[in-house]
Order: sequence, then structure tokens, then C-alpha cells
Amino acid sequence: MAATDLTDRPSLLLVDDDDTFCRVLGLALSRRGFAVATAYDSATAVRLAAVDPPEYAIVDLNLAGDSGLLLIPKLLALEPATRIVVLTGYASIATAVEAIKLGAVNYLPKPVDADQVVTALIASGGDALMPVNARPLSVNRLEWEHIQRVLCDNSGNISATARQLGMHRRTLQRKLTKRPVKS
Repeated sequence: MAATDLTDRPSLLLVDDDDTFCRVLGLALSRRGFAVATAYDSATAVRLAAVDPPEYAIVDLNLAGDSGLLLIPKLLALEPATRIVVLTGYASIATAVEAIKLGAVNYLPKPVDADQVVTALIASGGDALMPVNARPLSVNRLEWEHIQRVLCDNSGNISATARQLGMHRRTLQRKLTKRPVKS
């Protein structure tokens, strides 16, 4: 491929602390026409974006104890036109809403394939024909969602969240280490 072909490719910043996931998704996105730069933490992502602001960004929600939500405004401050998609293995309604409020264009739960990511990056709007689930969420899933919302309201502070929920901090930590329950 000629050097000019590489410069014509849309730039994409992939931010995830999972090395294997980054390598696999980065290669797949590169094959789909993106010039992919990879960062494994927020600080590196900001440094890369400051040098060359990306047209697109994929940000993991949980970056080795740091929240990917904090990265969204930093990337948008460097380039307001950057289209950001948040990926997470711990999807919740609260974090999805916050990601969109902060400026992400989409939010996808893992596992996800490269085609789904590309569709989320280039989609220009929502899907008004999305079917509404007639079955309500389970009590366990509602608890998970509530905990995530309160945790988000407390800026990730587990002690403050435990106090607000009226539970012991260790109990809350145990609940947070479990994967979210299926709806």
C-alpha cells in the first residue's frame, strides 16, 4: 500500500487496557480502512490525541481502575468532531446514559465484533424502530442498574455509594466484582 493511501484513511484511536483485545480489534479495524492508533490507558490516549486528534475513538469503560467516561470530555476538548464509541463488559443503563451525555455517539456491550463497532462509529442517529422489550428487567438486574447509577452519582466513590445505599462497603465491593446479571 502506498504512503498516500495510509494518509487518506480515517484516524481511529483505540483505548483499552486489554492488550489482546486491542491487537485483534485494531487489526480488524485496520482491514476495514482505518488508520488505528492504540493506547492502553487514559494518559497515553490523551498524549496521542494531542499530537494527532482522531476522527474516531473507541474507549473502554473500565481502564484498569480508571473510568473511560473521564476520557470522553478530554478527547472532545482536543477535537470536538471526534466520534466516540464506548465499549464495556459491564454494561449498565446509568453508564450508557452518562457516556451519551458526555458526548459519546454510541455505547456497546462486549463481546462485540468489528462490524458492529464500525456501524456504531458511522451511525448518524438512533433507531426509532428499535423493538421495545415487553418483559421487564429482573429484580437482580434492577439492583445492578441502581447500584451503577448511585456509583456514577458518587463519581465512583465506593464508600460514599455504600453509605447512600445503606450497605456495608465490602458487600458493595463484592456485588461490583460480579458481572451484571442478565435482564
